[in-house]
Amino acid sequence: MMTTNTSGGYGRCVRPALWLLAAGMVLAACNSGGQQAGEAGQQALEDDTPKKGTIRISVDESFKPVIDSQIKVYEASNPEAHIIAEYKSEAECLKDLESDSTRLVIVTRGLSDAERDAFKEKLGFAPSWGVLAWDAVAVVTNKQAKDSVFTMAELRAMLDGSAKSRYKVVMDGKTATSTVRFAIDSLLKGKPLAGRVEAASSSPEVVEFVARNTDAIGMLGVSWIGNQDDPEQLSFAGKVRVASLKCETCDTTAYVKPYQANIAMGRYPLLRSLNYILKENYTGLGRGFVNFLMYERGQLIFKRAYLLPGRMQFEVRAMNIEQ
Repeated sequence: MMTTNTSGGYGRCVRPALWLLAAGMVLAACNSGGQQAGEAGQQALEDDTPKKGTIRISVDESFKPVIDSQIKVYEASNPEAHIIAEYKSEAECLKDLESDSTRLVIVTRGLSDAERDAFKEKLGFAPSWGVLAWDAVAVVTNKQAKDSVFTMAELRAMLDGSAKSRYKVVMDGKTATSTVRFAIDSLLKGKPLAGRVEAASSSPEVVEFVARNTDAIGMLGVSWIGNQDDPEQLSFAGKVRVASLKCETCDTTAYVKPYQANIAMGRYPLLRSLNYILKENYTGLGRGFVNFLMYERGQLIFKRAYLLPGRMQFEVRAMNIEQ
């Protein structure tokens, strides 16, 4: 008796059908997942606007007082905006820019062409950066110290150890900070620190160290001691004396302090820029905060903190005072 084996044919018909069914289910799942991801991405963009959202930023510790003031005013004007600032050394801020969680850093330099190209290759776009304000590195002495005026040559000799000095210089660290980089690049022209240099853990600690030691001078950003409306800064300024430095561009011999007029006219010799670097290719909270810093309200806050606004023009007038 002949029998017909249909199992092989049936299996051959069913297996392709199952594969097609499975492929359809996978495709549907992928489409559903892609749609959900797209919706999540769209929602994230809607939740991150110039006036709403949460952003983490890294800021050079030298500028904590003024950036704290900027954030306070911005968040008061935009209650749904939350800016979480982490204050650290300049090198750590720039390192944070490599991470996805940090979209904005505020430091004393911009990006080099090589750094800009590297970010463009990695991100598909180049971060934007620019000057927000101009800062002075103040030199402070103990209130009992005999000397309160210095030349650039004298400061260089203290930092590179080329001349014996009664003073030791204290800064907010020996490496990685913007003040140390400024001293090496601008004062020592690339030479390493080799004099009697002490490292403090922060700018407030620089003030405290100088206040305790008559043979110490400190170097720190002027925004830590310049704002006469800030009780903490008034307290710092009352503990030390701000030194005068020899003007290297003046027609006659003059020693000047880091006042805004001297910064604006280029009379004070220790000047540096304060810059933003923004890693955001859409108009989100990072761009909103940067725009605030660049325009009138933010620029006036910089002015009040003794920095020279970098985006607004202020007229400096000469006056004759009759006694």
